[in-house]
Amino acid sequence: MSIESADYSHGVDPERALKYAIQHIRGDRAEIIEGVIEPVSPTWDHETTAETIRDQIRARARELDCVTGSGNLDLPGSPNWYVPDLAVVPAAAAKGAGALLPSDTLLVVEVTSESNAETDRVVKRRRYAEYGAPLYLLVDRQERPVTLYSEPGQLGYTRADGPHPYGTTVRLPEPFSIDLDTSNL
Repeated sequence: MSIESADYSHGVDPERALKYAIQHIRGDRAEIIEGVIEPVSPTWDHETTAETIRDQIRARARELDCVTGSGNLDLPGSPNWYVPDLAVVPAAAAKGAGALLPSDTLLVVEVTSESNAETDRVVKRRRYAEYGAPLYLLVDRQERPVTLYSEPGQLGYTRADGPHPYGTTVRLPEPFSIDLDTSNL
């Protein structure tokens, strides 16, 4: 059989193959969005926004025995593998984990970039809810609002707090019970 006519669709699980490949990329990190491998290469401005949020929640995360980071999130049964800009995860779940489920998080934060804004606004919001992330904070650097989504379900989040313009204080509910200052985003 020639290489041109080889059919690799039989006997290969495409989701498993994609997720295996994404975990073995050398160099830059990447994620899978609806079956498409996309590089993760945020700008410094993007990182500064994520760090501003991280700095405000770090102390409370430690009190809750959680870690903050941007580790891998697997969405089993779908062609998705996300690298959030920030997630808050119980330390016990994170220890030794290669990837976690969105339902393992307490909070997921995505900061939009021009190249992925619609993905964060629509696709990730729907998928994070479908996979049980209890809180999803969307920081939209292009349109400049902050929205907190909660009460996840199969059809999306049933509650949205916002959009709030930059400069507004946004309350993170239990277990955080803290106010985020968005004036320096």
